Amino acid sequence: MGAQNGGGPAETLSPALPTWVEEAAEALLSACCDAELKIATAESCTGGLLASLLTDVEGASHAFERGFVVYSEEAKCELLGVARERIDACGAVSRDVAVAMAEGSLAQSHADIALAVTGYAGSAPPGEEPGLVHFACARRGGGTVHREEHFGDIGRGPVRIKTIAVALEMMDDAVRDQ
Repeated sequence: MGAQNGGGPAETLSPALPTWVEEAAEALLSACCDAELKIATAESCTGGLLASLLTDVEGASHAFERGFVVYSEEAKCELLGVARERIDACGAVSRDVAVAMAEGSLAQSHADIALAVTGYAGSAPPGEEPGLVHFACARRGGGTVHREEHFGDIGRGPVRIKTIAVALEMMDDAVRDQ
């Protein structure tokens, strides 16, 4: 599945991503293909970076069903069915909203597994924590797993790369937990 010209499996993003992240994406998609599973993503703080990575792996496109980039609160509500009341009560960067995003992704797609991320990749609003990211991974017919990471104030790029790594790990766990 490697790319042409030595660019690695995720040719488009290769200059920015560590090789092990690319390899994890390739392994995830291979496992999905083997298990005949489709995945979807719902991304806020990563702005579609995860979907881009997964679509860069040549030969496994049938495993990636779709991606939702839901950066605004309105997008979370309109595209994924997240209740405005939930966002108002918990905040867009919260366990409840991440879970609602993952479950909404399943409801709005034909995917078997959906991964959602919402967090602060860069600076955070007053009173909030830079580098806080909430993850949720939902499996059709199964449960939804939440994970909270505190990456710290390390910058947008590093937080996004660490977020992608955790997301890939969570989806891989969901694929293997048949």
